[in-house]
Amino acid sequence: MSDESSAPASAQPLPVQPPDTQLAGAGSADVAVIGGSGFYSFLEDPTHVAVSTPYGDPSAEIALGTVAGRRVAFLPRHGSGHAYPPSQINYRANLWALRSLGVRQVIAPCAVGGLISSDDHADGVAPGDLVVPDQLVDRTYARTQTYVERGAVHLPFADPYCPRLSPALAADESVSHGGTMVVIEGPRFSTRAESQAYAAQGWTLINMTGHPEAVLAREMQMCYSAIALVTDMDAGVETGEGVGQEEVFAMFAANIDRLKTLIAGAIADLPAPDGCTCATWADGMDLTYEIPGGAR
Repeated sequence: MSDESSAPASAQPLPVQPPDTQLAGAGSADVAVIGGSGFYSFLEDPTHVAVSTPYGDPSAEIALGTVAGRRVAFLPRHGSGHAYPPSQINYRANLWALRSLGVRQVIAPCAVGGLISSDDHADGVAPGDLVVPDQLVDRTYARTQTYVERGAVHLPFADPYCPRLSPALAADESVSHGGTMVVIEGPRFSTRAESQAYAAQGWTLINMTGHPEAVLAREMQMCYSAIALVTDMDAGVETGEGVGQEEVFAMFAANIDRLKTLIAGAIADLPAPDGCTCATWADGMDLTYEIPGGAR
C-alpha cells in the first residue's frame, strides 16, 4: 500500500466549493478514512488533492482511490510525518475538506488506552482488542469544537456515533461493539489518579483525538464512527512506569495490516447513508454555517 502522507508536489489545490456544488468523478469520494497514529496510508495508487477551506488547511493533502468499488478519501489525522499533536490538529478544516469532496460516511480508526482490564471485568479490554465505542466523554479544554459561530444551532448528540455505520464496522467477530471513550487534551498521558477516576465512572477507553472530530462530522451531516485499537492499558491499570509512547506505536504497528483489512472489508458492505439521522437532525433548521455541497 502506498503512503498518502507523502503526496506528489504536483498535486493542485482544489478551490472552496460553493454550497450548491460538489466535486465529481475522480476528484470525489463518498467514504472517508481518517488515519490516526501509525495509520498514515490506506489506498493503492491514489491521486492526491489539496483542498482549501474557510478554516485553513487540513492536516495533509487528501488521497483519493477506490476500495471495493467505492470512492474513498484518506486523510492522515496528524499530517505528514505526524506533524500535528492532538491539540494542534485542524479538525474543522479536516471535516470540511472531506465534506467538500462529497464524503457522506467517515471511518475513524484510532489508538486508545484501556481503562478497565478484561481480567477484572466482563466489559473490560486488553491490548490488541478492536472496539467500536458507542459513547464519548469530552475532557478536552483548548479546542474549537463547532462550526456554529452565530445564531441558535444546537446539535443533538446523545448518541455520538452513527447508528448505521458503527454496527457495520463491528460486524466482524473480532471486533466488540460498545463502551465509552473519554477524550483528553494531551499530549501527555494521564496520571494514575486521573486514569483511575475515569475508570471509576465506568469508561473503558481513553484517547486524545476523538473529540471534536465526531461533533464536527455530525454538524457536517456526515455519518461517523470510530474504530479503536487498544494499544496499552492506561496508568490506572498498569504497574511500574505506566504508559509509554514507544509501546503505543509498537502495538499499533503490529496490528495495522489487520485493521486496514477489516476496514476495507467493512467499506464493501456499508449501508447507504440516505435518510440517516446523522443528516436528518438538521431538517427544518436554519444552519448558520456553510456545508459544502449543500445540506442533506
